[in-house]
Amino acid sequence: MEHTKCLIIGSGPAGYTAGIYTSRADIKPILYTGQQPGGQLTITTDIENFPGYPEGVGGTAMMEDLKKQALRFGTDVRNGAIEKLDLSQRPFKAIDDHGNEIEAETVIVATGATAKWLGLESEKKFYGQGVSACATCDGYFYKNMEVAVVGGGDTACEEACYLATLCSKVYQIVRRDQLRASKAMQHRVMSNPKIEVCWNSVTEEICGNDMDGVTGVNLKNVKTGDTRHIDIAGFFVAIGHQPNTEIVKGQVELDEQSYIKVQSPGSATSIPGVFAAGDVCDPNYRQAVVAAGKGCIAAMDAERFLQENN
Repeated sequence: MEHTKCLIIGSGPAGYTAGIYTSRADIKPILYTGQQPGGQLTITTDIENFPGYPEGVGGTAMMEDLKKQALRFGTDVRNGAIEKLDLSQRPFKAIDDHGNEIEAETVIVATGATAKWLGLESEKKFYGQGVSACATCDGYFYKNMEVAVVGGGDTACEEACYLATLCSKVYQIVRRDQLRASKAMQHRVMSNPKIEVCWNSVTEEICGNDMDGVTGVNLKNVKTGDTRHIDIAGFFVAIGHQPNTEIVKGQVELDEQSYIKVQSPGSATSIPGVFAAGDVCDPNYRQAVVAAGKGCIAAMDAERFLQENN
């Protein structure tokens, strides 16, 4: 059985940053990239709000930069996933998808979260070409254009209000005849002249072409059966995210949405020696720069834990 001082699970901004910091601390971490090497950013086209890239950068290119930096300092980056994790006692035990067994004195969970989608073929087709799950990330590309947001909860309302500061008009597509969001968020949406709520509506198809990307959306009224076409340039899905916590479920403490609970300040979970960073413990911000910062925190916390429990 192989032994390591620190096992990092996940290769998004949080995972790679944790790798950079633990490597520089001479901890010699092992990092598993997971089923989606590079995380959600690898399916994002242009990133313009990450510090250090004044001209913007492609998501895959940025993650390659982070990987190279982690490798430079000695992070043992391994393609593959951790399939089993036993956190019942230290050293913790893990088994990867090739059956290799690893003992770890500390674990940093940076497995991220996955956006919930509508499940439409046209949604997959135009992902990155007008379809997005993050208004903060991609809203700027639709400045002074008309866009649509799907969802009736707080997240969808926040996305709609944010997009209204950039776009000429925002259609908010809501399946029911009322919003699920808090009263304050409902008031913000209903009082914004740029937002038009499409009540009792579901998305039947996202329209577009290979050259222009998204050009419109077909809606259906669930009560009357009437259909409607809207011309838009951007389509934002805001029906929630699912944290990738299956591997630790039943072991570390999770919140009601299944995000890992961490101590504040810091990254410690309910199990001493196990830390979490990035979207797997962040239901609020979901930004690459925030995840990277949390990866740094988790690495420093792991280093201190190792020093105190040597």
